[in-house]
Amino acid sequence: QVQLVESGGGLVQAGGSLRLSCVFSGGIFSLFDMAWYRQAPGKQRELVAAITRGSTTDYTDSVKGRFTISRDNAKNTVYLQMNSLNSEDTAVYYCNAVPMYDRKRSYWGQGTQVTVSS
Repeated sequence: QVQLVESGGGLVQAGGSLRLSCVFSGGIFSLFDMAWYRQAPGKQRELVAAITRGSTTDYTDSVKGRFTISRDNAKNTVYLQMNSLNSEDTAVYYCNAVPMYDRKRSYWGQGTQVTVSS
């Protein structure tokens, strides 16, 4: 069974940086497209950044130029480098994995809290 474990969240001042990590286990990491989502209080969960098996990336407009998603297939890990954080980035961040052989499946981590103080 695929498991995703996020880490790296915390409290940071506006303008600061954080790097989130998501460790994947229970499957073949290189066969999965990976993504980071976030959910702020009272809001729907939204896609923040995605990276395909071939390392093609995509970002929601609000984080372009500030966030970078990357993956290390040797470490079964996906990262989200977040720079120039602002209060609107405050949310619980979730790691997501979708296998290329079954696009209807979707696996989620437990989430990590990111709080940006102004």
